[in-house]
Amino acid sequence: MYKLALVIGIYSYLIFSLGVAGLLYKNIIAILTVFYFVFFAVFFFKIKKVSFPLVNLEKLSNFSKILLTLIFIQVAVNFVGVVGPEISFDALWYHLTLPKLYLDNHVLFHIPGNLLYYSDMPKLMEMLYVGTFSFGDEILAKSVHFVFGILTLFAIFKLSRKFLSVEYSLLSCLIFYSSLVVSWISIAAYVDLASAFFETVAMLTFLSFIETKDKKLFFSSSVMLGLAITTKLISLLSLSIYIVLIWYVLRKRKEDIGQVLKNVFLFICVSVLIAAPWFIFSYLNTGNPVYPFFSIDLGQKLDLNIFNYLKQFIFAPDPINIFYLISLPLIAIGFKKADRKTTPLYIYLAVSLVIWFLTYSIGGSRFFVAYLGVFSILSAKSIERIKDKYLKLYLLSIVIFISIISIGYRGLANSKYLPVVLKSQSREEFLTKNLNFNFGDFYDSDNYFKENIKTTDKVLLYGFHNLYYVEFPFIDSSFVKKGNKFNYVATQNTQIPQRFSNWKLIHYNKTTNVKLYTLDKKIWEY
Repeated sequence: MYKLALVIGIYSYLIFSLGVAGLLYKNIIAILTVFYFVFFAVFFFKIKKVSFPLVNLEKLSNFSKILLTLIFIQVAVNFVGVVGPEISFDALWYHLTLPKLYLDNHVLFHIPGNLLYYSDMPKLMEMLYVGTFSFGDEILAKSVHFVFGILTLFAIFKLSRKFLSVEYSLLSCLIFYSSLVVSWISIAAYVDLASAFFETVAMLTFLSFIETKDKKLFFSSSVMLGLAITTKLISLLSLSIYIVLIWYVLRKRKEDIGQVLKNVFLFICVSVLIAAPWFIFSYLNTGNPVYPFFSIDLGQKLDLNIFNYLKQFIFAPDPINIFYLISLPLIAIGFKKADRKTTPLYIYLAVSLVIWFLTYSIGGSRFFVAYLGVFSILSAKSIERIKDKYLKLYLLSIVIFISIISIGYRGLANSKYLPVVLKSQSREEFLTKNLNFNFGDFYDSDNYFKENIKTTDKVLLYGFHNLYYVEFPFIDSSFVKKGNKFNYVATQNTQIPQRFSNWKLIHYNKTTNVKLYTLDKKIWEY
């Protein structure tokens, strides 16, 4: 797992390097991608000798086979949503739009304004999306994020095998993957599952360090957390988990405080150093290494209401999994009997719950996905520990029931993709029907822009938000600057500015609420 995570991280930084050098051309990226992964497949992984002895299907219990079947069904249900066009808000806002803009301009660059202000943040996953756009469209990008969900399952299973039997390790995987929030983001080009993968591998590697006292594993864990930070900036807060863990582990080994602080410092430095190229990029462009935080008002406020916090398990649009809430008292009871081997898991969970409590108002249930691997393992362990067979059967039944509900719910939600997947509905019809044009989405549903806007034209946009499906030359009003030239103005769900009041309306799409204006197609300077 560590090797694979490292290969992914290196590839992301290769794309980053091309972007900084102004070499983001599809041909260059395609050639680099093929040579890079062939090289590592042959020399790094020694692919001819690779085997995956995670489970022996012939020796699995009937219950384990049921668990594995449910996981496979959930994977299949999620995959239906993956192969359909992207309609998720954040993906169309910036996760896909930024890579597309970078590739269109062949360079990684700062985008000013109040719309695409995430352009300077660490973007490991978005760099992978730049790579996918060199071979296909957003469906390939969605597939990459979907695969990270599968990789996270493997990482959770491998981590859980340090504490649980095969049966209960599979149960921990099912608890994780049957969370509605995991199923939802599995079909979208987001970054959360990549973050979950790196966070889980970081913990897996750290526990191996505890077992072996091999300092290489200590630094490997910090590298993995660095990749998590490079994927999602909020993972900087995960450093607090490892500060507590390092303190606990090394003090248990009777190491002096100076040595403990030295190791904490080294762990933080390595993790931050991995993401440092992005921090430097942001600082050079904005003067702030973590822009837009602390620079602009993002309209997000801290919410310390415990009841709103607990709602994320049940009443969020895509809740986590109510079983986590059910198992929490059992986990607390188990902590009293925890040995030195399992205590790090409890520390990890306790600190991660605090981190999420401080951030859930910003990102909702998605922001806890990165930590669900350990929570899933402790939830499964809390059941395994129960001696009353009827109580154990009852709790196992709840897990199975929740999984079946998740499969049914997500199956129904993803059924809208079936017509377009089966080619009985065109991509154009699907997007016109399913995009929310009153809430920032755009699509050229009547092909007017495609048929009338030439590559030599330029359209100034007002009121647009999610720009991924904009397929014509444009400048958005959020980052237009003095001297920019254009010969059209388009508005969506807003009035045309007064300065263009004498421009002539030449097209109005009632479906998308888009109006297009021009003044004799003359080129104007902003």
